[in-house]
Amino acid sequence: MSLTAPLGQVSDLTDEFDPLPVLDSTVMFEGMIFDVRRDTVDLGAGGVVKRDYIEHPGAVVIVALRPVEGVEHILMIRQYRHPAGGHLWELPAGLLDISGEPPWQAAARELAEEVDLRASRWDVLADSFASPGAFPEAARIFLARDLTDVPDGAEHERTGEEVGIRPLWVPLEDAVRAVLAGQVHNASAIIGVLAAATSRSLGWATLRPADAPWPAHPSQRG
Repeated sequence: MSLTAPLGQVSDLTDEFDPLPVLDSTVMFEGMIFDVRRDTVDLGAGGVVKRDYIEHPGAVVIVALRPVEGVEHILMIRQYRHPAGGHLWELPAGLLDISGEPPWQAAARELAEEVDLRASRWDVLADSFASPGAFPEAARIFLARDLTDVPDGAEHERTGEEVGIRPLWVPLEDAVRAVLAGQVHNASAIIGVLAAATSRSLGWATLRPADAPWPAHPSQRG
């Protein structure tokens, strides 16, 4: 049956955000960062169903890129993640936890807080959901270039797991190889690394403005 499905093109692959009717909604668990909600949803022909999912404020992720001796390098960070039970290689990232803060400004804030860097050039690389069936954390992945250190004395005082962050500049091609070899497991890092490599191979023609619309995030919908 699927072999006879219609043929499509890039314009057909556009997600649409049009929630179906919710007949009832209850918060089942309130956490420090996220809540668990149970909705009763009318799927029409699919009937009325109950669905549990995690409400999350969303996140921004940063691919910081700079040339080192003529080779484009990406900044990876090693950080302990207790739920995963290990030290993972990731990209600088953080929560959209300040009301009204534009996503690209949140990315700039997180880049400074996590790795003491500023960027004067920002573009959007990709958008994603962590796991749309249960954990619809909307993440926007930015490309940050034209980097400089934050001024002396303006470094962020890190706490918790961030105290042990280990930064490492690696060639973008090496980051791609690490991802494809199964050495990197953070989903946003995988998306960011592969998106950066692909966009660069296309002459960066796929980049979007830093303030491009982001309908996947509920707060960004018109």
